[in-house]
Amino acid sequence: MLQEIPISTFREARPCVLETERLTLRRPTLADVKAITRLADDRRIAENTRRLPHPYSSDDAVQFVRALADDSQETAFLIETNQEPIGIVGINWRAPDVPALGYWLGVAHWGRGYGTEAARAAIDYFFEESEQDVLLAYARVSNPASRNILEKCGFQWTGVELHRFEVLGSSAPVDAFRLSRNVWASLKTWASAARRTG
Repeated sequence: MLQEIPISTFREARPCVLETERLTLRRPTLADVKAITRLADDRRIAENTRRLPHPYSSDDAVQFVRALADDSQETAFLIETNQEPIGIVGINWRAPDVPALGYWLGVAHWGRGYGTEAARAAIDYFFEESEQDVLLAYARVSNPASRNILEKCGFQWTGVELHRFEVLGSSAPVDAFRLSRNVWASLKTWASAARRTG
């Protein structure tokens, strides 16, 4: 799901914890392998993420966590609510100039607003800690819930592309989205103003 991030892109390459109203986002560790495996081992998740295999084994989770530990340039967060892991969010760097938001939640946690909350935290982290001006995101056209998350976060639709999905063994159409630093900053300003007047 997530790939290498060039070190020069972020101001600081350091582990951090992000807090939202209901969630904690932190770097996954080997202690999380069992939870990640349990959550990710669902074909419905694999069908909506490009690189998650199905079945998803503990070996897959170990490989994922170790890759993060060995490469401080990659950004991925385990999403927790009440100290219970519920998914992963992070930034995928297919190329240095094309960062993309990626995320998945365990099926039992769909439809509760956690995806939007986690995505917003990762987006804030991205724009606050990097000098990039654009963040991309993608959602399968058959996944309106993910599209809804992206739209609520301010992403603007730019068209349809074909992306390869490991579990499908083929390509599938995805809606492509883009969020600029200017739009993100405007949304943050409007949200702050609404809180002050509310």
